[in-house]
Amino acid sequence: MRHATRFALIVSLLVLVACSPRIYGTLQLVDANQQPILPAKESPEGTVVNMINTTGAIEQASHAVPVMNAEGAFESEKGKIAKGVYKVEASRIGYQTETRTVEVGRFSGAKVEIKLKKIPEGRHKSIEGSRSDEDKIVNPGEVNIQPPTM
Repeated sequence: MRHATRFALIVSLLVLVACSPRIYGTLQLVDANQQPILPAKESPEGTVVNMINTTGAIEQASHAVPVMNAEGAFESEKGKIAKGVYKVEASRIGYQTETRTVEVGRFSGAKVEIKLKKIPEGRHKSIEGSRSDEDKIVNPGEVNIQPPTM
């Protein structure tokens, strides 16, 4: 009977450890029409996903992870997420930042699906340089004028 009790205790502990709080999911890059951008064209790999605990202690306030692969998978590191309400924010240059709110239990996780929408490129204007010193505009507050050295 003692061995059965020990075995049950060990199995219970393993289950609790396996069910530690976590945030996981996938991130997909989409164009302005919400159509997926193929990983061959631009991979979501390297996009940063921030997980900000809005109800926890300062020491457990945030955790960031990169998207791990071309399929857009991400997951919090083991032991970095505590019970609470989290703002999950994904950001990438050239895309609109997306935020989701999730609640993580003591022994449960939260799955998050995020689509980052590409920001349409604006028209580029070319800027010509000054043709002479008289064409240059100088803001006196930004210039440190020194007397010439002799």
